[in-house]
Amino acid sequence: MKNQEDQFTIAFYNLENFFDAQDDPHTLDDDFTPEGRKKWSSSRFRKKAKKLARTISLIGQDHSTIPPVLVGVAEVENKKALNKVLEGKALSDWDYDYVHFNSPDERGIDTALFYLKSHFTVLNAEILPLLISDEDGDRDFTRDILYVHGRLHQEELHVFVNHWPSRRAGTDETEYKRVKAAETVLGKVARLEGEQLNIIIMGDFNDDPNSQSIQTLMDSGQFINPMQQLLSPSSGSANYKGEWSLFDQIIVSHSFLNYEKGTHSFKKAKVFAPKFLKEWNGKYKGNPFRTFVGKKYLGGYSDHFPVYIVVKEN
Repeated sequence: MKNQEDQFTIAFYNLENFFDAQDDPHTLDDDFTPEGRKKWSSSRFRKKAKKLARTISLIGQDHSTIPPVLVGVAEVENKKALNKVLEGKALSDWDYDYVHFNSPDERGIDTALFYLKSHFTVLNAEILPLLISDEDGDRDFTRDILYVHGRLHQEELHVFVNHWPSRRAGTDETEYKRVKAAETVLGKVARLEGEQLNIIIMGDFNDDPNSQSIQTLMDSGQFINPMQQLLSPSSGSANYKGEWSLFDQIIVSHSFLNYEKGTHSFKKAKVFAPKFLKEWNGKYKGNPFRTFVGKKYLGGYSDHFPVYIVVKEN
């Protein structure tokens, strides 16, 4: 393990509707209450939190001696849900904290960033509102983009955690929303000061690496997308109607290709898909083991596999 002591993992995980079991009168979370359509209970909430904690603790275990130093998450309702994950037996001995803001999303689901305090220091954090309109010209209230400026070991890092608008109303019909999200990230990048900035853009983009929104990021010439090669007809981070997608990605700035002392260099990108995160039999064998299919409770983890990158401290 000695050669792994200077290697660290940075991950992203969509937690699939990770709500607590209490009704929030200000959001559309009624399905995820004991009386709601999903019959969501405190017991189911606690079980899922333990499973998520175990999963996070094991991401990148083949490449590093510790759990991920950074984990961006999506589809989490609130601080109660985040705290419950960190209370899980698999994570409680690690010095994790998180950055989280409530977003204006109608369902009340947010993004957040877990970080190991012994490795990462938060210098500044803010939300970037995604200002988009629906077909009628009214504001479409969706997830903000979480921006965190911090220090990973001795190196400053700018992290963007994203959960871009869904394709529910049609891929082409909603594409402009995700392109606007990409432009919002690039707008913030343009305002950052300093040379050779270290930037990580992670999230559930609801688009694949070749989609126009991701290409908008790549066309700026500032980034590499190491996730691109991970999508194939037989693999990805999520599966819908038999087709694999790679909506979950971690994109990095070119600075991760240098090897100067005190910097971090990119080593590899992976989808974390061990057996316990997969359906083990039947029609959906090999797909992510979900919490629900429709109203039916399966008791799984998420409908997305986590993704991660490995970086080496030089």
